[in-house]
Amino acid sequence: MNKMKTTPLGTQGLIVPVQGLGCMGMTTIAGNDIYGRADEKESIATIHRSLDLGGNFLDTADLYGPVLNEQLVARAIKGNRDRYIIATKFGFEIDDNDALTWKINGEPAYVKKAAERSLKNLGTDVIDLYYLHRVDPNTPIEDTVGAMAELVSEGKVRYIGLSEASAETIRKAHGVHPISAVQTEYSLFERAVEENGVLETLEAFGIGFVAYSPLGRGFISGDIKSPDDFEPNDFRRSIPRFQGEHFYQNIQLVEAITRLAQAKGVTASQLALAWVLSKGSVAIPGTKRLKYIEENIAATEITLSSEEILELESIVPPGMSTGARYDEAGMSMINR
Repeated sequence: MNKMKTTPLGTQGLIVPVQGLGCMGMTTIAGNDIYGRADEKESIATIHRSLDLGGNFLDTADLYGPVLNEQLVARAIKGNRDRYIIATKFGFEIDDNDALTWKINGEPAYVKKAAERSLKNLGTDVIDLYYLHRVDPNTPIEDTVGAMAELVSEGKVRYIGLSEASAETIRKAHGVHPISAVQTEYSLFERAVEENGVLETLEAFGIGFVAYSPLGRGFISGDIKSPDDFEPNDFRRSIPRFQGEHFYQNIQLVEAITRLAQAKGVTASQLALAWVLSKGSVAIPGTKRLKYIEENIAATEITLSSEEILELESIVPPGMSTGARYDEAGMSMINR
């Protein structure tokens, strides 16, 4: 396998591989498994194998654990920090006992506090890409980004980004300090950014787009056959997309995607990742298993014809409901 292609994120100088590694599933969040149980030894081996294949762009957040995921990443990159590009996120408030309050906090003083904690937990003196995980509705975005910009001027952060931000918020933020990347859920199952002005805004300002959950939280892999396939505390049980009628409709969509993949001689996951990459996005599929990191990275070498893209998109056209991507509480935290 060839080393992965790279691409700029934004116009400030950040260059990343076209596919990164989402690390969220490697630890719990507040005691709940994200995608089933994780094994730390295999998770770290997965990070190392990703690096071998050119996948040195790691995505974590202080929310994951909380803080345990950043600490795991620190153990994985120890002694080799300079070979990795580390992205982490803040905004879900964490108290002094490392417990989540479930508030969103973008106040300038908290920005600084969260950054210092992440630097410590990651075992590094600089964060390559620092995202606001969710927009604080009670703090002007200009104030939050102003504090993030100060971290850049202090040399503690190299580039800044936003996650799940509206087009209007992105414009306001970019006016304070250049935004290098915006991260949003994007997959064949979730294409809202094509319709809500976000992608047009990113293109207009030269901001990079990072697609998280490009496999629909594992749905598009085809491995999920029944709602009972999830372990009791797998957080996907709370997501409408994995419940009731939506679940069984989505299974049929996955079967159609799988048939196209088989015809091309690739897996459904690889086809779905190739589609996301064909849109000019940087994908960050999450995995904690060696067998999947190699399969996912191989998808970066797949080329889709315009006919194949159209055929895929006809299976799940824009506007088709595959079910909400979070429960009501989660959706309420998305800046729209």
